[in-house]
Amino acid sequence: MADRSLLIVEDDKAFLERLSRAMEARGFSVTSCDNVPEGLAQIERHPPAFAVVDLRLGDGNGLDVVGALQAKRPDARAIVLTGYGNIATAVTAVKLGAVDYLAKPADADDVVAALLAIGRDKSELPQNPMSADRVRWEHIQRIYEMCDRNVSETARRLNMHRRTLQRILAKRAPR
Repeated sequence: MADRSLLIVEDDKAFLERLSRAMEARGFSVTSCDNVPEGLAQIERHPPAFAVVDLRLGDGNGLDVVGALQAKRPDARAIVLTGYGNIATAVTAVKLGAVDYLAKPADADDVVAALLAIGRDKSELPQNPMSADRVRWEHIQRIYEMCDRNVSETARRLNMHRRTLQRILAKRAPR
């Protein structure tokens, strides 16, 4: 792509500045913002060719930004960064148009490789399968995404107390 415009939406300001500088050094024209409304406004003004979006932002969900970008510019390549990785949100991100899903901390080389990758070979089978706790957590995350991130509906479908579900969702994924 000749257009190397890049939108970065990240609420960790230090990481946002580091990643912005690193991507500019790699030839991208970077626009950065730290919240969902500003990211959506940037997409409306000038939809970029590339985007790097944090999944959990202080004021919303980064998947909303990915969806808006794909609606405005279907050829754009977006990746999702997160410290809360799980299969359900990865699947949702890909369905919304993200080309990759990277766990934090990701360095600029990983981000560039994900943004510019055309095709990939089959990945290898994992050496260590998921623990039972991780499988349970993944299942809860999948149902949560299916319920459009509605905690009350998810708790009802899983037959668990809403506050218990909220505590589970607030924690990081088990290993």
